[in-house]
Amino acid sequence: MLPAEKQQRLAAQYLPIEDPQERMALLVDRARQARPLPETERTEENRVQGCVSRVWLVGELDGGRCRFRLDADSALVKGLAAVVCEVYEGSLPAEAAEFETTILEALRITDHLSPTRRHGLQQVGRSIREFARAAARDLPPTA
Repeated sequence: MLPAEKQQRLAAQYLPIEDPQERMALLVDRARQARPLPETERTEENRVQGCVSRVWLVGELDGGRCRFRLDADSALVKGLAAVVCEVYEGSLPAEAAEFETTILEALRITDHLSPTRRHGLQQVGRSIREFARAAARDLPPTA
């Protein structure tokens, strides 16, 4: 599924919940259920720069598709960053590299975030796209 299609699906899933605070709470609850990154991956190399909260993002290729795991020291940031990652999860590197998600805007959550928190979450998307660009360059050409 293309990132744009995944973003539309996620928006359709969460927008029926009218209260943006409730939507955020559901995203936080989902993130709390996710397995945390092991300490060995909570490194400066995996840290998303520009976030006030500490966010660690690990991108991997699995069968030529992007996979992402993350953790954060804030449950809210982890929940919001996780939905950003979900937009890109399973996409081809070239697809992810070219798509700039607006999922948090689509869910009308950004209006309820501080400018520094919005900037940090934008950096999560930037880090994902950088990983995808590098992965796309490293993939062998298809026949």
